[in-house]
Amino acid sequence: MTEALARLPSVDSLLGHPRSQTLVALFGHALTVDAFREALDDARREIRAGGDAPAADVLADAAGKKLSEWTTPRPHAVINATGVIIHTNLGRAPLSVKANEAMWDVSQSYSDLEYDLESGERGHRMAAVGDLLCRVTGAEAALVVNNNAGAVLLALIAHASGREVVISRGQLVEIGGGFRIPEVLMQSGAKLVEVGTTNRTHRRDYEAALNEDTAAILRAHSSNFRVVGFTAEVSIAELAEIGRSRGIPVIDDLGSGALLDTAAYNLMHEPMPQESLAAGAALVCFSGDKLLGGPQAGIVIGQKKYVEPLKRHPLARALRADKLCLAALSATLTHYLKREAECEIPVWRMISMPLDEIAKRAKQWARKLHQAGIEAQVIEGRSTVGGGSLPGETLPTWLVAVECDSPDTLAARLRRNDPPVVARIENGRLVLDPRTVQIGEEKVLLEAVAA
Repeated sequence: MTEALARLPSVDSLLGHPRSQTLVALFGHALTVDAFREALDDARREIRAGGDAPAADVLADAAGKKLSEWTTPRPHAVINATGVIIHTNLGRAPLSVKANEAMWDVSQSYSDLEYDLESGERGHRMAAVGDLLCRVTGAEAALVVNNNAGAVLLALIAHASGREVVISRGQLVEIGGGFRIPEVLMQSGAKLVEVGTTNRTHRRDYEAALNEDTAAILRAHSSNFRVVGFTAEVSIAELAEIGRSRGIPVIDDLGSGALLDTAAYNLMHEPMPQESLAAGAALVCFSGDKLLGGPQAGIVIGQKKYVEPLKRHPLARALRADKLCLAALSATLTHYLKREAECEIPVWRMISMPLDEIAKRAKQWARKLHQAGIEAQVIEGRSTVGGGSLPGETLPTWLVAVECDSPDTLAARLRRNDPPVVARIENGRLVLDPRTVQIGEEKVLLEAVAA
């Protein structure tokens, strides 16, 4: 071991390696030195574990790989061939072309983010997007923050800090990453008053819990799970009626926020922000990057007298959305305003994609793979909406099943492709779902499988 360690070259000698000049030119002297030092540290660990000293070429290659990894922008763009439309681990909703163009426009130049071009004076960053949200949903006022948990937190801090908020026990849910809604909401300083049971909550439960210290009634929609069987819950319209009779606002946490009726696409009906407003909710909170199909954002719409205090609250600045988010959200909302969401917003294009079109693409893929000497079959399957939306709901699809000795190995190699390809394994075969693969990604996907 001592002899092998002694054979390792120094950093200075590695900097004289023919490939080092290229690395220094691409990544700079200081970063290249760091990469060689780490490569040598890795080599020492391997030697101590029983390995031999690597050659200078191997160390140069290792340093080059490290430099490439360190300087590659993240997160990486990937091809989603899983069939999960709103894939939380893959960044949820892909943005429309117009949304991407809008972000590019405001990022590569200055913008009127907080400037009124008409008056020449300071403006408000929420003005344009707020107007769009009101026009699309019918709300009196609107606010955008960084995510939906922040939106609900801000609503409770502004209206219920130090007072009681009534919520059904069946709605005290845990969302992805181990975050529990009760723990998030208690950070507002409000006291959660739980009513009913896990599976059944009645109107009388809410009415019995209200008192002079009640600041709000909260409804948290179960967007990432479903309780079936012997169940009962109080509708948002009934909650609003109870609230009106006692002068207590109802806050509706919808989570996913579908602006189109999912039932029209052979899916279970997902509660819509417009419906909650019409039913009498004072505030409605939902995400921008799930079924809405836009950037990550928390959206609050509702009655002006309840939205305005949120805008003035000091926490609103800590949670506010940046110019890129607002630009992308504005472009996404414009698709709804122009009634072109189905064809322009990727999430809705995937949901509404005709089965015949999916079959046609699947057959083309299988044929091209056959031409590359790969055995592939077109089989029936199911796509998933995903992303904490429409739990358990699936859509019929056609899959391309790739025959290979080790589907796990193939899946791992595809994930290491550039760009990475994420597929799924079903019944011992690697399958590709055309529903979630964008048209411009097909060639790269098939080349990756063939390679």
